[in-house]
Formats: sequence, C-alpha cells, structure tokens
Amino acid sequence: MVTGGARGIGRGAAIALADAGYEVLATGLTAAELATAEPHPGVRFAALDVTDDAAVRAMIGGLSRLDALVNAAGIIQRGGKEFEVDAFRLTLEVNLVGTMRMCVAARDILAAHGGAIVNVASMLSFFGAPLAPGYAASKGGVAQLTKSLAAAWAGDGVRVNAVAPGWIATDLTRALQDDDARSAAILARTPMKRWGTPEDIGPVVQFLLSDAARFITGAILPVDGGYLTV
Repeated sequence: MVTGGARGIGRGAAIALADAGYEVLATGLTAAELATAEPHPGVRFAALDVTDDAAVRAMIGGLSRLDALVNAAGIIQRGGKEFEVDAFRLTLEVNLVGTMRMCVAARDILAAHGGAIVNVASMLSFFGAPLAPGYAASKGGVAQLTKSLAAAWAGDGVRVNAVAPGWIATDLTRALQDDDARSAAILARTPMKRWGTPEDIGPVVQFLLSDAARFITGAILPVDGGYLTV
C-alpha cells in the first residue's frame, strides 16, 4: 500500500513495487486526483484522506494481507503560508500525524506476515525551511517517528525505515524547477548536478522493503545526489 501513490514520489514507489511483483494499492486524496493517474497493470487505486481516522481504519481493515506500507502522502504550503497556525497545523496533520495514523492502523496486519514500512522524509528533515516551517517540522518529525517506531516494533518483526529524497522533479517542486536562479542554486549544491526523479526513489523504497534489507531498521536513507555531503 502506497499513500500518495497517484503521483510524484509515491507513484515512483508504486511502480517500482509493482514491477518487483507486489500487488499495489495506491491511494490519493480524491477520486479526481486518481482519475489523472497514469494506469499501471500492477497498481490499483483508491481514494483515502490520511487525516480521517475512520477512513484509514476502514481501508486497512478491509485488507486480507499487507506486506508493505509506504507513506508518501504529503503537502507543502508555500509563500510563507505555514507561518499561519492553521496552515502549520494542517501540514503536520497530513505529513506527520497522517504517517503515524497509517503506521498504527497497519501495525497488526504487517506484523502477521513480517511486513515493513517505508516513510518519506526529506532533506528538510535535516535543514530548516525559511518559508515552510510546517513542512520542515513535519519531515523532521517523520524522521524521528521512523526511529521511534523501528525501536518499538522490532520485536514484532516490523521494520520501519525512511527515504529522505533530495530535490526531485515533481509537481510539488515545479515552481523551483521553473525558477532558473533557484534551480541553478540547487544544482550547484548537488554533486551529481541534476534533479532527481521519482524513478530514482522507487527502487530504493523497494530495497528497504525487501529481504535484502532484513537487518535494516530505523534508517533514514538520503537519496539526494550527494546534496547532504556538501
């Protein structure tokens, strides 16, 4: 199951998992969003609001088995809007509380078959964001939540890790990609000198969920073209 799996990094994860042989359920916030998602033979779609307790419990409760959960649903509110308390709260509710809600709801069904979780953190799990304090706070929280759940649930056989994408070319970063000066600054800081793509992230998610990563839990794995090294 991949939340936020209709587009961007979530879609990259959903496709990588489907190509690896998983039967993938990808969620998006609304039916309208899902209608724009490019179909894939190994991916089915369903609408889910990760801030809705009852909806999350109902969806997880309707599954007969779950081997992997990827929490990629997220929002950012630009232009300094997250300095408004209500906007700040909403960003945390989706990105951080929504991730926790999904993890807690899925714990038992994942434990039944030795399943694993991958959360989507961010470069802003490590850095501050002058114009997006809610996003940075939420992604810092996702990193610490990942470590906490990994420690709590290791005895149940549930591994919990996270990827921390660098600057990835998605709709979420479109404004930055289209701003020549800001894009140039990002590329200058990135040793590999390019924007990442969802296809760069998906295989890493698949690895962390696979048996090849069976002794890895609580890791926050940067997938950033070297951005954190500079």
